[in-house]
Amino acid sequence: MSRRWPRLRHPAQVVVAGFATAIAVGTGLLMLPAAKAGPGGAGVLEALFTSTSSVCVTGLIVVDTPGYWTGFGQAVILALIQVGGFGIMTFASLLVLLVSHRMGLKARMTAAAETKALGLGDVRVVVVGVVKVSLVLEAVTALALALRFATGYDEPWPRALWLGVFHAISAFNNAGFALYSDSLMGFATDPYICLPIAMAVIAGGLGFPVLFELRRRIRTPRGWSLHTKIVLCTSAVFLVGGSVFVTALEWSNAATLGPLDVPGKLLAGFFQGVMPRTAGFNSIDTSQMTPASWLGTDVLMFIGGASAGTAGGIKVTTFAVLFFVIYAEIRGEGAVNIFNRRLHGDLQRQALTVVLLSVGAVAITTVTFMVFSDHSLDRSLFEVVSAFATVGLSTGITADLPSGLQLLLIALMFLGRLGPITVASALALRSRVRLYDLPEERPVIG
Repeated sequence: MSRRWPRLRHPAQVVVAGFATAIAVGTGLLMLPAAKAGPGGAGVLEALFTSTSSVCVTGLIVVDTPGYWTGFGQAVILALIQVGGFGIMTFASLLVLLVSHRMGLKARMTAAAETKALGLGDVRVVVVGVVKVSLVLEAVTALALALRFATGYDEPWPRALWLGVFHAISAFNNAGFALYSDSLMGFATDPYICLPIAMAVIAGGLGFPVLFELRRRIRTPRGWSLHTKIVLCTSAVFLVGGSVFVTALEWSNAATLGPLDVPGKLLAGFFQGVMPRTAGFNSIDTSQMTPASWLGTDVLMFIGGASAGTAGGIKVTTFAVLFFVIYAEIRGEGAVNIFNRRLHGDLQRQALTVVLLSVGAVAITTVTFMVFSDHSLDRSLFEVVSAFATVGLSTGITADLPSGLQLLLIALMFLGRLGPITVASALALRSRVRLYDLPEERPVIG
């Protein structure tokens, strides 16, 4: 009997399979002896964790990136970050376009599910646009960083260019991998390093649809779509609020901002307020932050950045939709309105589903951490939220976790990168028309 392989019919299934395949390929490459410094190759768990963290643009690590991996290993990590940031199906669609100059219906459907293109006719334009925007912003950031590394830190030009390219790609894709063992703590007061990286993180966190619209209509904000208005306004609130929050709580902490002068504190506070948008760089010691700062950072990480970009979390649009649902309910309004536009009921249900599934995943994993490790609740929650929201900030416990919990973090990173994509697209594509209505009844709420 001939064996039948399961067919992937739903675009979301293809996206999941694509990410899983990329992780498997990355794991195999990182296990090669050429990828690891010193004799032998990397272990399966180290390679799998690093590959998953790279493809899911997270940044959590179980081994020291500059010390454990060779130049080849670091190049593999960078390639996985870039492919994961593009999106697996976006990258595959680009290869198809380069080879055959056309895309089939199935390829367009899977790319549309990943890029959030509004129509199948838009997919080719979106795919090419994603690549162009990514490469241009990464190149500008890389050049700025390379110049600073070469002129300010006397790095040879080849090394300066490599540092610039690596950190630029890692920043724009919100990955947070760094070629320094202490991340960017050595540059905490250097605006020529911190600001380009922060700007790249913010740009990647806005999402490609917003970047495309700003490029076309930056001078006509009245013509911006509802999505762009929500993303820009909500992102501004969280960027400013997060920076003020971290700076205020850590201002006198002798282990973080305390020893810095006022300009240094403001710069480091701003940088640390930007990073929870799901980029795992840190310019101060995250493990020495106060528990209150950890909890506030948990909230910022959980919300994350915008949809159809390189950020993780539940997304700022999801948060904004639920905020206005609550606002409308408090005011007793029958419809939910944002910026003079009424929201469809389907969007409200999708947002609620994404949030509840995300809360459930974080809660279950945190309880598991509490049962099978001796780490406190605040540290466990921070690590779990960081993994689920594909951030990469850490209190320093990931590398010392038991293998089982590290595998759980791998699953959580995978779920966090793909969960909102697959849930939202599945809900959108599986709408059914009910031919009858059931009797209505109201349970007691509250």
